[in-house]
Amino acid sequence: MRVGVLTGGGDCPGLNAVIRGIVRKGVQNYGYEFTGYRDGWRGPLEGDSVPLDIPAVRGILPRGGTILGSSRTNPFKQEDGIRRIKDNLAKHEVEALIAIGGEDTLGVAARLSGEYGVKCVGVPKTIDNDLSATDYTFGFDTAVGIATEAIDRLHTTAESHMRVLVVEVMGRHAGWIALHSGLAGGANVILIPEQRFDVDQVCAWVTSRFRASYAPIVVVAEGAMPKDGDMVLKDGTLDSFGHVRLSGVGEWLAKEIEKRTGKEARTTVLGHVQRGGTPSAFDRWLATRFGLHAIDAVRDGDYGKMVALRGTDIVRVPIAEATAKLKTVNPALYEEAGVFFG
Repeated sequence: MRVGVLTGGGDCPGLNAVIRGIVRKGVQNYGYEFTGYRDGWRGPLEGDSVPLDIPAVRGILPRGGTILGSSRTNPFKQEDGIRRIKDNLAKHEVEALIAIGGEDTLGVAARLSGEYGVKCVGVPKTIDNDLSATDYTFGFDTAVGIATEAIDRLHTTAESHMRVLVVEVMGRHAGWIALHSGLAGGANVILIPEQRFDVDQVCAWVTSRFRASYAPIVVVAEGAMPKDGDMVLKDGTLDSFGHVRLSGVGEWLAKEIEKRTGKEARTTVLGHVQRGGTPSAFDRWLATRFGLHAIDAVRDGDYGKMVALRGTDIVRVPIAEATAKLKTVNPALYEEAGVFFG
């Protein structure tokens, strides 16, 4: 049996660990052969593939990014996209496809499996940790660690100059990175997409912090929005899944804080730094287990399913169910963090 593998959407630490787990177990235990598709769904669309065997995955466990490349290609927006995918899978004698990605990549896999008879298994990947069917997605732990280290470092320069430092982290619809890193890094204000923020309240917290002779750190998710405004966008362009490019709320907020409080404010946008580099031990562990269980699902013929973490167990859930609803921050969790605001 020949199995296809692709990685779609944004890159993140742990993707190579998944690929390695799939190939190692698939070859050693089941005698499968593997074809890797380049750059997400573009690979099967254009027939762009590379062979995957044990030598090809040797040494990739600690590497960030993905050896297969990635993209935000949506085959449903391409002319004859589904026919082209099916034709190329047949040409390469690929009988099943493992798609590693987030909401958009797995959404395509769900439709291909449910509506078009393509045998797909999904592996959840997003640093935002916003897929509702799994407790954690790999890449999230690494991103939180990177953001926390940045906040730790910014505390010292904020104190040295007694200025406000605004740290913008990733998080389009869910504020998990902001909440976890903000709490771990001792931020004085944390702003998330799930709760619109009052700029005057943020300024009051900042002023309170200065009264205590400390310089405040404000952590804001890129998708956070003020009560009296809209999401701040980098520009108005859309990707093939209809998403706008975010980034800019940190700079906007710093200017508002400076204008309203008279205190000097600066912005640090962590951006893609959160997605790059070596995965944490937890992400290597989780990604490897996802890969091992994904190839088991192929062996069992359990298609249309995604592997997910529940507690310490890896379970299978329908891909369509896993992508139907985002996992957002519970208001009670956010309220806990409020103790440290101001």
